[in-house]
Amino acid sequence: MAPSRGPQPLARNLHVSLTGHKGAVNVARYSKGTAKYVLSGGQDRTVRLWNAGSGAEIKTFAAHGYEVLSITVSQDNSKFASSGGDRSIFLWDVSTGVTTRRLAGHMGKINVVEFNEDASVVASGSFDATVRLWDLRAQSRQAIQTLEEAHDAVQTLFVGSSYIITGSVDGHVRTYDLRMGELRSDFIGHPVTSVLPTQDAQTYLVATLDNHVRLMDCSTGKLLNDFTGHVNEAYRCRACFGHGEATVICGDENGQIWAWDLVDAKILQPNPPPRVHQKLITWTEHHPTEAGEMITSSADGTVKVWRVPE
Repeated sequence: MAPSRGPQPLARNLHVSLTGHKGAVNVARYSKGTAKYVLSGGQDRTVRLWNAGSGAEIKTFAAHGYEVLSITVSQDNSKFASSGGDRSIFLWDVSTGVTTRRLAGHMGKINVVEFNEDASVVASGSFDATVRLWDLRAQSRQAIQTLEEAHDAVQTLFVGSSYIITGSVDGHVRTYDLRMGELRSDFIGHPVTSVLPTQDAQTYLVATLDNHVRLMDCSTGKLLNDFTGHVNEAYRCRACFGHGEATVICGDENGQIWAWDLVDAKILQPNPPPRVHQKLITWTEHHPTEAGEMITSSADGTVKVWRVPE
């Protein structure tokens, strides 16, 4: 390996636009592993499966009666879960394109769903201010646990090996240590729209509705870095890490993709970045293994695949 010379350049060359949704696209997730495929969910109540290389739409999954707000994919890519305005979690078999299960129990729309590592449990965060955990191996359709500490809608969550991190409109990031049965709460002070830990779970990235993305210390709740320049005041815009966690990336409400150096929080060139979507960027996700690829989804109805030029 050659020594690292700082962060990789951001994938800013448009490789392909995925156009098929009618209305806003709220979420776009890569398949696991080497990730040849993308799943997107939108205002048109559909989830669509795409080939990220060719841009071809492979399948449309239609069962939702309301907008789709969240998607999570199992490690083996054989199934995924989706949620949104229906107040139920939909579990899907990818090959047949049908729902295998629906889990109801939330009193409001479900903003986020996430599998654990082996997809035996799915966690859901809702407008009703609760997080529910569902055991997918059990016959029962009831949640096995309900976390009720949030005082407002739960917008985002992450399921780790032995912990769950949640972010709420009440301005708190809560970390539940499932082994120790402990809860740590960090008050960020503004509605939380996305939270994502680093792979070593020492720090986490949190985006809030005050035009800030912050890097926080997981064990102390101390602010380690603050990333600004983008506009995010009213809508959920997901922030993520770039390749090797050397950069921080976030789309904003003006349709711009911002990137910062993780260490010194400097905005990567170009500053300001060009406008690449006609409306707000709802979701940004870096490719799980490729250094030079990422996806964005937008309220303009498109998902875009970005690559670094060869």
